[in-house]
Amino acid sequence: MAEAFNEARAAGERNEVPIGAIVVQDNKVIARAGNTRQEMSDPTGHAEIVALRRAASANGDWRLEDCTLYVTLEPCPMCVSACRQARLDLVVWGASDPAVGACGTVIDLATDPRLGPALVHRGGCEADSCKELLTAFFAKRRRSS
Repeated sequence: MAEAFNEARAAGERNEVPIGAIVVQDNKVIARAGNTRQEMSDPTGHAEIVALRRAASANGDWRLEDCTLYVTLEPCPMCVSACRQARLDLVVWGASDPAVGACGTVIDLATDPRLGPALVHRGGCEADSCKELLTAFFAKRRRSS
């Protein structure tokens, strides 16, 4: 999670919402990303989506069955769906997302049986640090406006 946290911090320094993600395979980081929505003018530029794209490109296959995604914030519905489509082994996330968290906080798309095999996930990893990074970012943004 420390690597994902570094990506989140870097995203915040670029004035992106500070969310970071890494994809690990065989104990090696094969992809990393922070949010890129602002800089790429891309509504799908969430850290998870960018990291999944990079991991698939590195592997030459969209199936990431032997990979784990670490992300600093509970994935949203779009990102949970992408993780399920990628066939990830595991998603480990930091802070809960009370606005759009789709791993159980607002809705549980991770384990909904109507969507196929469940996405195995573990939440709360370094949750306090991940939440504090987001809280500080938005507090600074409010002071600036």
